[in-house]
Amino acid sequence: QVQLAESGGGSVQAGGSLRLSCAASAYIFSTSCMSWFRQAPGKEREWVAFIGADGTTPYANSVKGRFTISRDNAKNTLYLQMNSLKPEDTAMYYCAAKRIYCYTRGSPDEYSYWGQGTQVTVSS
Repeated sequence: QVQLAESGGGSVQAGGSLRLSCAASAYIFSTSCMSWFRQAPGKEREWVAFIGADGTTPYANSVKGRFTISRDNAKNTLYLQMNSLKPEDTAMYYCAAKRIYCYTRGSPDEYSYWGQGTQVTVSS
């Protein structure tokens, strides 16, 4: 049973926008805090953004001011609005959920649930 499912990736030119979605099961969504991660070929997985139990939304410095994380509790869906995209944003993007330490983004090991990923490709 798929518990997290990303969508919305694609290919865009630099400066363009995409909105990623992550549909979650109701149980996971209502009991978890969530993050977006990304991984480019040959690079380590990188944390991108987090939305905490108190609504705080920290971002990686590389995306601050360009990306916005949000969640729609009625739809059990997490979003990542990505504007002013750059070629270095090219990566597979993953949503992840955890049920512990939900006031801080924490390490990837804390996340129990992961989606299958959606590819974002930004051309110059």
